[in-house]
Amino acid sequence: MRETEPERQKLYYTIGEVSEMLDVNQSLLRYWESEFKTIKPKRSPKGTRYYSQKDIEEIKLIHYLLKERKLKIEGAKQVLKNKRESVTRTQQVVERLQAIRDELAEIIDDME
Repeated sequence: MRETEPERQKLYYTIGEVSEMLDVNQSLLRYWESEFKTIKPKRSPKGTRYYSQKDIEEIKLIHYLLKERKLKIEGAKQVLKNKRESVTRTQQVVERLQAIRDELAEIIDDME
């Protein structure tokens, strides 16, 4: 997740924006929404999903558990139920470290 320009934080993001932000399919986001009741995007009268920053943070946490930690859906649900706070901190640290790694790689590329 590397942005070329500073990202302005919006109140709500479309499913397409969230999909691109996290590099996952829109269908996967819809599936996770059906499995994890903590993802609750607002809906327009036409059914368009609008994700809040809180929804996106929840999706990032689920993404971390399923893709990075390789848990199955039920395992991720149990972790969220029993160890949410510590897993959230760990996920945030991993995210920061990945951002630092990306920045360092960019600096190295610029130096070459």
